[in-house]
Formats: sequence, C-alpha cells, structure tokens
Amino acid sequence: MSILDNISNYYEKLVLEELAQQAVQHAGDDEFLTDVACVALNSLPARYYRHGVDMAFYLPSGEYLEMKSRVKLAVAEAIARVEEDARTASDSGAAEEG
Repeated sequence: MSILDNISNYYEKLVLEELAQQAVQHAGDDEFLTDVACVALNSLPARYYRHGVDMAFYLPSGEYLEMKSRVKLAVAEAIARVEEDARTASDSGAAEEG
C-alpha cells in the first residue's frame, strides 16, 4: 500500500458535489465533467487529510463555508471555460471544413 492511498484532497469531494449541482445538463458527459473538475481543482488550493473524521471534527464551520463558496465559484468558472473551449474548437473545425 502506498502512502498516497492514505491521503485525499478535500477539495476533490467538494468539487464533485458542486458539479452534481451545477452541471446537471452535462450529467452523462464524463469527458466534459472530468475537464471541468480538473480546471476547477487547478484554481483551488489543496487541502489534504488522512481520515475523513479529521475534516469533520477539526474544520471550523466558517472555514468550511468559505471553502464551499470558493468551490461554487471555481466550478461555475470552470464550466464556462470548458464550454467556451468546446465552442471555439467546434467553430475552428467548421471553419476548416468550409
């Protein structure tokens, strides 16, 4: 077992939860959702923990609410960016064909 198997980034959990709320129209598009998750996570700091109970007991509620707020904004911005990149790629493909 690797040390990496014992640690997790709490923001990953929060981003996935927020994606379920904001990206309902993309629910079956794993490629889109994966891209959005990566873009959002790259804009957030890492918050690693070893045991889930560590976050439940030692994270002050004010800090948790701040993290949720940052995640909500990061996911919204990531969705917009990935959608824009897809439109740009689609427009470029159509221009090359035309």
